[in-house]
Amino acid sequence: MNAAGFPLLSLLTFLPLVGAGIILFIRGEEAVVASNARWTALWTSLITFGLSLILWFQFDKTTADFQFVEQISWMPEFGLGYHMGVDGISVLFVLLSTLLVPVCILASWEAVQSRVREYMIAFLVLETMMVGMFCALDVVMFYIFFEGVLIPMFLIIGIWGGARRVYAAYKLFLYTLLGSLLMLLAMLLLWYEAGTSSIPEIFNLQLDPSVQVWLFLAFLASFAVKVPMWPVHTWLPDAHVEAPTAGSVILAGVLLKMGGYGFLRFSLPLLPQATEWFAPLIFALSVIAVVYTSLVALAQEDMKKLIAYSSVAHMGIVTMGIFTLNHQGLSGAIFQMLSHGIVSGALFLCVGVLYDRVHSREIARYGGVAKIMPSYAMVFMLFTMGSIALPGTAGFPGEFLVIVGAWQANPWVAFGGALGMILGAGYMLYLYRRVVFSRISREDLKALLDLSPREYVTFAPLILLTLWMGIYPSSFLSFFEASVAALVTRHEAAMALPRLAGM
Repeated sequence: MNAAGFPLLSLLTFLPLVGAGIILFIRGEEAVVASNARWTALWTSLITFGLSLILWFQFDKTTADFQFVEQISWMPEFGLGYHMGVDGISVLFVLLSTLLVPVCILASWEAVQSRVREYMIAFLVLETMMVGMFCALDVVMFYIFFEGVLIPMFLIIGIWGGARRVYAAYKLFLYTLLGSLLMLLAMLLLWYEAGTSSIPEIFNLQLDPSVQVWLFLAFLASFAVKVPMWPVHTWLPDAHVEAPTAGSVILAGVLLKMGGYGFLRFSLPLLPQATEWFAPLIFALSVIAVVYTSLVALAQEDMKKLIAYSSVAHMGIVTMGIFTLNHQGLSGAIFQMLSHGIVSGALFLCVGVLYDRVHSREIARYGGVAKIMPSYAMVFMLFTMGSIALPGTAGFPGEFLVIVGAWQANPWVAFGGALGMILGAGYMLYLYRRVVFSRISREDLKALLDLSPREYVTFAPLILLTLWMGIYPSSFLSFFEASVAALVTRHEAAMALPRLAGM
């Protein structure tokens, strides 16, 4: 709770459900219901974001302890309780989640015309699940929110998606659910060993290194799919291509971060020796993901699929940074997750702007957009530069810190990451040139309208953050500096203990 004892995190988590409940009972003609649903969802998400800013202003950056803590005993005989709190690692992900939801609602204002009420309810329920997951300090609560995200996302893709939406939705659901079942078994073991489901108390466990290995593999089965890591990444391009624009924004902006957050919250602090032992494997998979998916992105003719593969490459940089197990790499990985959430989400919005006008995602369908949509071309250019980590944009500080951290861990890993950055510049500039700078190849493109006032408002916070994070990164790095330092110190202390043979 905050200084006044106010349950802020609970309010942030469940306020969207209140908005969803209001929308559920809206009655009237279809057009009236749709309009009221949009406005109710927008105001609910804006109020939630406004409340989340309290975290920004009142968060104590000097400590690694959990803050705004709320704890209520639920089933004390089983060690179960309601436990919420945020630290430097999770607080900015809560803000990212609450920011992107109103952006997505604005982006869907005209694009979604069928079942508008249900669509808005799905997004508000999704917001509750995302915020709850980042705030949960109880393994049972964490698992409920972690898996609960799948339900609204499954519906968003399966109902409002493209032609192959059902296939993509089921693929997403099955991939992530099967991996998470092993994570559930690992969490049950931790609950049994600690006698409580409280995550801070579970952190005090001293697990045998051989047990750590099996727990690490169980968590890896879930988190690797969520990231997603190569070779369990194949669900992501299908999900992105078939999802509506706003679904892709949330998928890239928040849902992909759940895997990286899981590694930081569970694998590193709880399983230090197994983490150290499996780090070379993660490095290898990360380098393959960065290089291979970058080359695959170069071959794409669908804009959404290209950006989807770029997300796999960028998240490869994230896992690379996490498992460097040093301050630079971990800080860079967290910053990269935040910046990727902004920049990649914005790139999907850029694709959505053209799709709403032309109803095509094929790169060859466009050309010469700069001549007819100059404002759009400038916005698209900014986020393209952010994606390729141009200094002064949000993409640069995180990738730079990861490469520095990777160099300390293994220069060859750093080389693989740097190669991915070069390839990233190649496919993003190739995309931009063909869409924006080529000659106008079709007459109907000449009638396209530039950004509307609503689209300007939708892009404005993402433009601001892309520049702010690139020019003044320390204002974000300072939030998780103490938490990262504590994580590194904890790992180093654990590695000084007796190890499993061969570790």
